[in-house]
Amino acid sequence: MSTPDDQKRAAGEAAAKLVESGMIVGLGTGSTAAWFVRALADRMQAEKLDVRAVTTSQATTALAEVLGIPLLDLNQVEIDLTVDGADEVGPGLSLIKGAGAALLREKLVWEASRRCVVIADAAKRVARLGKRPLPIEVVRFGHESTALRISDVLAEYDVGVGPRLRLKDNEAVVTDEGHLIYDAFCGTIEAPALLADALKCVTGVVEHGLFLDLADEALIGTDDGVERLTP
Repeated sequence: MSTPDDQKRAAGEAAAKLVESGMIVGLGTGSTAAWFVRALADRMQAEKLDVRAVTTSQATTALAEVLGIPLLDLNQVEIDLTVDGADEVGPGLSLIKGAGAALLREKLVWEASRRCVVIADAAKRVARLGKRPLPIEVVRFGHESTALRISDVLAEYDVGVGPRLRLKDNEAVVTDEGHLIYDAFCGTIEAPALLADALKCVTGVVEHGLFLDLADEALIGTDDGVERLTP
């Protein structure tokens, strides 16, 4: 039986095979995306591929630089292919992302891409979104009052309880853009599109981790190999 890391690696390596010379590639954030970045760097070196990339976080930037992947600014390019992980992969390739606190930059890169492929281990595939926390990125100023407005939205859609400020070592997690993350523990999200729209209307919310109608394909690592899913 394969481990989650085995499955992540297999999915990342399968995604790296989608890259062609001359492409501009979006590099996601997180443990699964890191396997893709490493596999891409190996292909670039072995096959002399001409590939340039746009990253979704400072962590991914650091990894790409170590591996020698040339980087570009998002403002300069249109991206051919973005490969990124997910916390949950639901029906129609609806996703929850943001455990790595990079959801804003990730969504900006995804929306600037001609094609988006999500990679994940088998445990990330779910029948309904919401078992894992839904990250919500908010501005620091008045963030506690923003959290109260988020709570009202969650109550309106009968999902979860009030959101919790994400902490690490007893300090608030700060995103690369200087914002804070609140995690909403939803249980089951029956109407993700409606919830997504409602959260974006909350003053103080910068972005949320519902990625809907963005993924063109999913590569899921399983015990039997890599499974390909389409919407």
